[in-house]
Amino acid sequence: MKISNVIEVFDKNFNEIVLLSKKHVLVDFWANWCGPCKILAPILEEIADQYLGKIIICKMNIDVNSHVPPKYFIRGIPSLLLFYNSEIIGSKIGAISKVDLIDFLNNHLNQKNV
Repeated sequence: MKISNVIEVFDKNFNEIVLLSKKHVLVDFWANWCGPCKILAPILEEIADQYLGKIIICKMNIDVNSHVPPKYFIRGIPSLLLFYNSEIIGSKIGAISKVDLIDFLNNHLNQKNV
């Protein structure tokens, strides 16, 4: 059985894993009942493998965590927030293709100010 490189985060460890990270962190806000979230899940697994060591990929279930999602005004899922130095530097709402997600990540990873 394959071990996932996607980290599940919770209200209690969000600051430590996401905000205090020295790397880029992509957080997927999702729920079990969300169809588009299920479509995005295997794409995130592939991205986590492909970008291992460059970026941290996390998932946060909005039905289990009540503090962090409202703090970032999560209204629709899936919602992807890209953090760097505890700041949101990019976001995507809805299921997106692997190609579009790679373009999104590469554009932010290649910026000279990060």
